[in-house]
Amino acid sequence: MATIPDPHVAMVRPVTPHTPEGCEECLREHSPWAHLRLCLTCGHVGCCDSSPLKHARRHAGSAAHPVVQSFQPGEDWRWCYVHEAPV
Repeated sequence: MATIPDPHVAMVRPVTPHTPEGCEECLREHSPWAHLRLCLTCGHVGCCDSSPLKHARRHAGSAAHPVVQSFQPGEDWRWCYVHEAPV
């Protein structure tokens, strides 16, 4: 059975993290986060769904940038928020 590639992978670009020190919004709001996700379209750094404010998911929805990569040391997996699946 062949798998169909996620069409959102075409939105992936070489990016530089906007705020490599943490979640962009949480840093501004002085809010804690659990883990970080890097938007692979624009470089936004947001907090994961286990974090109180889920900024990575919010960014994916509001900016229409669905593909993120873990921004945790030693992790390189990618996720598509539209398909709720790894890419």
